[in-house]
Amino acid sequence: MENGGGKMQAGPSSGSTWVEEKQKEEEKITDEVVHDEENGDDEVVVDFTPGPLVTLKEQLEKDKDDESLRRWKEKLLGSLEGDLNDQREPEVIFQSIGIITDDCGETTTPLPVDKNHSTGVLFSLKEGSEYRLKLTFTVQHNIVSGLRYSNTVWKGPLRVDQNKGMLGTYAPQKEPYTHTLDEETTPSGVLARGIYSAKLKFEDDDKRCHLELKYSFEIKKRG
Repeated sequence: MENGGGKMQAGPSSGSTWVEEKQKEEEKITDEVVHDEENGDDEVVVDFTPGPLVTLKEQLEKDKDDESLRRWKEKLLGSLEGDLNDQREPEVIFQSIGIITDDCGETTTPLPVDKNHSTGVLFSLKEGSEYRLKLTFTVQHNIVSGLRYSNTVWKGPLRVDQNKGMLGTYAPQKEPYTHTLDEETTPSGVLARGIYSAKLKFEDDDKRCHLELKYSFEIKKRG
């Protein structure tokens, strides 16, 4: 299966040195991930140490004398002032996973996956078809920095594919975010058909795991 480079969440247009630094860090990490994937490396080790976590209250109190930064913070976080608390760690809640294909359109499955569905096939694809995974999630309590994913696929006991990418940095908000992963293409041929198992994992800069989803899918003959 083929995969392109990572995709990042865009930051504000101006007024935030912190966001500009985060974008540069994420671009560097994404470039390293893509470079290592092209070289066939299984593991990616990035020399990056995140700064200490501070609560949203503390972030709103900082840089009060910087008018442009203060306005940006109010625009980004103002709607959450009634929900501010002293929790430092962000919480990412994944609400659904979707599969988008040219053949079948879009199919969405709520998360967490129903127990009766978790041991079965989550979706089916035709050989040689292009598809994308689509995630819907919310962020609570604090800014999640450097949210990234890895998607590992097995056929039987053999690992046949592993993709990694960067989603970006997200501020908490009441409305859910939607992110579509990079396009992939299923293999073709008799040996490519059958049932595959996979594990989709999301972590942030602090190595917090926000989702680890094990699922199965089937590649069928194109007819």
